[in-house]
Amino acid sequence: MIRKKEQYNEVTELTVSKKIRVRFNETDPLGIVWHGYYITYFEDGREAFGRKHGISYLDVHRNGYTTPIVKSECEHKLSLRYGDVARIETTIVNTPAAKMIFRYKIFDANEKVVCTGETIQVFVDAKGDLVLNLPPFFEEWKRKIGLLK
Repeated sequence: MIRKKEQYNEVTELTVSKKIRVRFNETDPLGIVWHGYYITYFEDGREAFGRKHGISYLDVHRNGYTTPIVKSECEHKLSLRYGDVARIETTIVNTPAAKMIFRYKIFDANEKVVCTGETIQVFVDAKGDLVLNLPPFFEEWKRKIGLLK
């Protein structure tokens, strides 16, 4: 989903939705998803976002960078259980800084919010150095997608 400001035709929100089914190995003995797996679900959402919009981990790597996560937040509201189908909504947050910020909402089959969160990733070059300015490929991607004028 792409939301635009009509007045400026500027993208303000870019979101991808992906469905997942809770697997047995992701649950505790009571059949409830172990809290640590929600971060894995965020990654599933991030990968779906990257594939859809041409900014996958492989795209980043081909351009000579990696994007380690430096911060992650996860707020649990409800529980998922073995066999549940959930929907992960992943939204990129537009920022002028040389980083990628993603926000997540996980919904159950009844569209109730199960979990929300955010991750922040920075750019590291092939030498392992932190990049403080937008990498050229990322700046080009942001222009192409409408996040940068």
